[in-house]
Amino acid sequence: MKDLNALMQQAQAMQQKLQDAQAKMAETAAEGSSGGGLVTIALRGPGEVTSVRIDDSLLVPGEGEILADLIVAAHADAKRRLDEINGALMREAAGPMAGMNIPGMPKLF
Repeated sequence: MKDLNALMQQAQAMQQKLQDAQAKMAETAAEGSSGGGLVTIALRGPGEVTSVRIDDSLLVPGEGEILADLIVAAHADAKRRLDEINGALMREAAGPMAGMNIPGMPKLF
């Protein structure tokens, strides 16, 4: 019985760590850019766009397609960075359970 109680306490502690990590992830921010910084996009949490900055040199007639491509590339860069930060937070929270494949349990990063 002692082992079961200890296991339950460990599970509760891990659950709290995961909840804390999810709260941190909701507030995590990352920025991505493209075109050598001509377009910059900031993301927060699961990928919410919080700002877009476009260099004035791109705001000329005929540059629409280039601008669209740069926006997509900047978003992809920001999302990749945000995913890396959030993945690290979850791996840290999961501790030794991270990457384990326990039957019947979801895989934790």
